[in-house]
Amino acid sequence: MFIKDLFNLSFSAVRSRRLRSSLTALGIAVGIAAVVLLTSVGEGLHRFVLAEFSQFGTNLIGITPGKATTHGMSGAVMSNVRPLSLDDVTALRQLPQVIAAVPLIQGNAAIEGGNLQRRTTIFGVGPEVPQVWQFNVSAGQFLPDDDPRSARSFAVLGSKVKQELFGNQIPLGEIVRVGGSRFRVIGIMESKGQMLGFDLDDAVYIPAAKSMELFNRESLMEIDVLYKNNLDADTVSDQLKQTLIARHGEEDFTIVTQEKMLEVLNSVLDILTFAVGALGGISLIVGGVGILTIMTIAVKERISEIGLLTALGAERRQILILFLTEAMLLSALGGALGLILAFSIAEIIHLAAPGIPVHTPWHFVVMAEVLAVFVGLCAGVLPARRAAKMNPVDALRTE
Repeated sequence: MFIKDLFNLSFSAVRSRRLRSSLTALGIAVGIAAVVLLTSVGEGLHRFVLAEFSQFGTNLIGITPGKATTHGMSGAVMSNVRPLSLDDVTALRQLPQVIAAVPLIQGNAAIEGGNLQRRTTIFGVGPEVPQVWQFNVSAGQFLPDDDPRSARSFAVLGSKVKQELFGNQIPLGEIVRVGGSRFRVIGIMESKGQMLGFDLDDAVYIPAAKSMELFNRESLMEIDVLYKNNLDADTVSDQLKQTLIARHGEEDFTIVTQEKMLEVLNSVLDILTFAVGALGGISLIVGGVGILTIMTIAVKERISEIGLLTALGAERRQILILFLTEAMLLSALGGALGLILAFSIAEIIHLAAPGIPVHTPWHFVVMAEVLAVFVGLCAGVLPARRAAKMNPVDALRTE
């Protein structure tokens, strides 16, 4: 049997039962659409989170108080952990590998200004935030390089806070109250957007020492270190560790490089994408069962045709290939319909909810179509084998 004849017979069988074929292909289409759409949302979320997380660059190291790993010691010993201090920040800045280091305290407080009041996020930071966080000032200046212990009461407003308190006015030199304390506005930050759920525009930036007083904290929440681009992160991390151990007497802190954070995020998001795609795969299995059912019925209905083909010299292998081709054709048509359906739904989601990240790489499209054909192949094996093993004499008797 020539390949042309094989495909002609398969197409004829599909066309002769259009309603049944359409419903069978629809089952595969729903499965493929679910797989492609869900994995596209997962991939879009993956890219969105990584873009948000890496918007400050990749040569950053974060240091937090306390050791992340557990040890066999009493809680009384752990309670004596030395806090991260502004002096630690000063010591880290002296290292030749370090470009800048930013202390960080975060809290929430009321801010009054322009005869209005609201609550917002307060970041206690150092003067090097624009360099370390890649966050520029749109008007005025950022916090000056004062003595960390006696920093002046200056504040820099996020773009959203400035707009809600002062409107279109440029409030440089204005006095605002943050948690009841008076601060003079010296700068306005340009819009940065959100980073992993934190709105950096809806925030006020004050000196770290002032925020420690405001929130009654003895330790910094974090120190962000920016190191030189041509250096290895692990090497810099070791130097930071040695410096802090020399100051604290023990390793009572946790150092996490940006590379490690991204690796963890990548692994978590890869698992999430796979899990979401697996949920869509359930629909595809249902579509495969539909092909199995339809092909089983088709074999029963075409017993006489099988007998005639065998009598005319068709081999068992050719009968097997004929029914497998028909099953794969149904699934391929269903896969193509599913891709159209998935792209249509993705476009609707993008128009209705632009905030939901949806990204469909082309290799997803190819893999989805290959997967559809593979499902059809697997589902058609049993009916095709049954047709191939059929006795031609018995098949002709059913005529």
